[in-house]
Amino acid sequence: MISVALARQLLATGVLWQPRPGDRFVIDREALTGDVFWISELTIELHHWGDTSVLGFNGTTEWALDSVDLDQALWLPREDQLRELLGDRLASLHHDAPGWTVKLTDGSQTSDDDVETAYARALLAVVAS
Repeated sequence: MISVALARQLLATGVLWQPRPGDRFVIDREALTGDVFWISELTIELHHWGDTSVLGFNGTTEWALDSVDLDQALWLPREDQLRELLGDRLASLHHDAPGWTVKLTDGSQTSDDDVETAYARALLAVVAS
């Protein structure tokens, strides 16, 4: 899983989140970034009221939250979502000791021990160029 710091970098470079079931996120507040949540129709749903989107917590016993504004949530994209965002710029993924190398069609590459982090760094390189 990518770090909160890397997720913040993705957001800062303009990578936007369209929440859907199965997405992971944290509440981007110092005391809460250690708790990862998943959107699910059973426990956390996306609600729209006017021009505001909120994540509604339905029946979660450990949290005294009814909802949180979407701008307080920080998306932690999965491997498949990062690949989708890279699109046709992704040339290949290789598992090399000790980690993963993502090669892009422009010849650049990024590596990391964690495959999602390698993809996220490649995406940062793409949106920064």
